[in-house]
Amino acid sequence: QVQLVESGGGLVQAGGSLRLSCAASGDFSSINALGWYRQAPGKQRELVAAIRSGGNTYLADSAKGRFTISGDKAKNTVYLQMNTLKPEDTAVYYCAAGHYSPSIITGMDYYGKGTLVTVSP
Repeated sequence: QVQLVESGGGLVQAGGSLRLSCAASGDFSSINALGWYRQAPGKQRELVAAIRSGGNTYLADSAKGRFTISGDKAKNTVYLQMNTLKPEDTAVYYCAAGHYSPSIITGMDYYGKGTLVTVSP
């Protein structure tokens, strides 16, 4: 089992920045990737970014040029730096853990409880 705890969400004006953090703990033997998903009201959950233990990263088209995912192995923590935020970025952001493969587009094995990001116009 892997436990994930997110932090860093909040209210920000359009054009602003936020950094989300996710602290992971537990048994990492079955995972090699951490990621961030988001779900806006009335919409399906979508993968925003993911990072593999070897350093490979994935960014959704909506995140490219604005968001950066990074990890600190010593702290078992993954970060999502979000810049130039837009109102359409408003969503609950979930940290996730799993095995890096094409299937991460639809989901991973473990999720945190989520942190709300609200971007005002």
